[in-house]
Amino acid sequence: MSITSSRRTTSTRRRDGTGDGEGERSRRRRGDTGDGEGERSRRRRGGQEGGAGDSRRGGRDRRRKRGGRGRTVLALCLSLLVLVVAGAGWLYMRLNGDINTFDAGGLSDNRPAAGSSKGENVLVIGSDARTGGNSALGGGDQNDIGRSDTAFLLHIYADHQHAVAVSIPRDTLVTIPPCKLPDGSWTETQTDKMFNAAYSVGGTAEGNPACTQNTVENLTGMRVDHTVVVDFKGFAALTQVVGGVEVCLPNDIYQRDLNPNRTVRGKMLFAKGPQKVSGQQALDYVRIRHGIGDGSDIGRIKRQQAFVSSLLTKVKSNGLTPTKLFPLADAATKSLTVDPGLGSADKLISFAMSMKDIDLHNTKFITIPWRYQGERIAIVEPDADAMWAALRADRTLDGKDASGRKNAGAQASASASPDPAATVSGAGLSVAVYNGTTVTGLAGHASSVLTAHGFTVTGTDTARSQDHPDTRVEYGPGQEATARTVALLFPGAQLASVTAPGVSVVLGQDYADSPAAKASAPPVPVPSSVADSARSADDNPCSDLSYG
Repeated sequence: MSITSSRRTTSTRRRDGTGDGEGERSRRRRGDTGDGEGERSRRRRGGQEGGAGDSRRGGRDRRRKRGGRGRTVLALCLSLLVLVVAGAGWLYMRLNGDINTFDAGGLSDNRPAAGSSKGENVLVIGSDARTGGNSALGGGDQNDIGRSDTAFLLHIYADHQHAVAVSIPRDTLVTIPPCKLPDGSWTETQTDKMFNAAYSVGGTAEGNPACTQNTVENLTGMRVDHTVVVDFKGFAALTQVVGGVEVCLPNDIYQRDLNPNRTVRGKMLFAKGPQKVSGQQALDYVRIRHGIGDGSDIGRIKRQQAFVSSLLTKVKSNGLTPTKLFPLADAATKSLTVDPGLGSADKLISFAMSMKDIDLHNTKFITIPWRYQGERIAIVEPDADAMWAALRADRTLDGKDASGRKNAGAQASASASPDPAATVSGAGLSVAVYNGTTVTGLAGHASSVLTAHGFTVTGTDTARSQDHPDTRVEYGPGQEATARTVALLFPGAQLASVTAPGVSVVLGQDYADSPAAKASAPPVPVPSSVADSARSADDNPCSDLSYG
């Protein structure tokens, strides 16, 4: 074959990609240099490999070989980069495929307005579901209805430097607003019901997180931005991924402490003192209620708060980077149920990264102000209202403004003392507040105004009817003077004499439409009963672990 025909053959190979199975064009697209030199260099030499001019070509050949090695390294790096990007994409697809979302159609139409609090609010629910392999971890009938014994509302302040988690005991007596049932109908409002009953509305195995969210929004007057449900498997997997969590026990714990139905004490599950737990053992730790203190849910909440503190400490010590978060997200998403707003891997990881600057000492855990009412838990007012008002205003537990605004304190003081309310003093006077409208959070707002002026708010609730056009101040025998003092804060309110003792404000639509109701509530301090019992995420894991 002549050199000319050889060149034609080479040209044909370049056009149709045949010859060696791929073709030079395909290799060039991939940055592949073949044997380190390439077809173009051979063509420049006329297809010859030896003969005259070798001495001159020697230097060029060495340079070409060095260049070939450089191109090979570059090609390898590019290939690795493609693999990394492709792998990340595959991970995102896998994470997205694992995330379950609940039906947002179950959320109430009567919600606090967006921006009702300055920071973000995330409701975290621990599910006791026995479905999907959870029965092996928690025991019980896998056909049982969904239940939840653990819930807290995480408030992330607008400055993204502070956060506080408020635990709501499962036995707390609350009002459960209308919730959606599986057949599409809605329940009636239920009063004086245990808080954990909201999750079981509808009687389904997966539970009703939307109903719990409706209940929390009704209770707090704050809009819940996101809801996350974690089941047994997800919780156990998280603790394993981080390599275990440091916990502490105030005394030895035995099998009967975890399952009081046992007739014998059984073997020891935990020894007194500090230790590291993960998986099933971590789950057993946070579920233990009996055998410590008075065996109440209040004591268990204290240990759960200590556990979450240790978990956050471990995660932060490992590093809050996408690389570190991927394994956590992979473990969590397999057993998470979230609202549609968090229903993708990038949203979940982005949300987690938004909290990376929150210092452990500025991450607080508290429990809603409470007292025993028989075997149940009653909310203590006005402490609870003052606490919610402070969170809505982005006030930390020590009274600092964490809204991230400049001159926020001066603005707050200016709006806190409007005329004629500036001269009103409610010292020594008690009043109850009822929302007679469908505007959520109105009673909490009015309670904040009253508390800021020295009144003692004995309770807030929804009125029997929610179609009151005008605000009324109702007073019992001998309470007219107090009622008139209260009415000074509600210009235009009607005074009404009733037979029941005490003084009550029934808020009407006129108050809902007033500039005062639409303005930010005046800043009020968090009650010392709440602030003094707060736990920081960096506290000693062996401190404050029981009650009674």
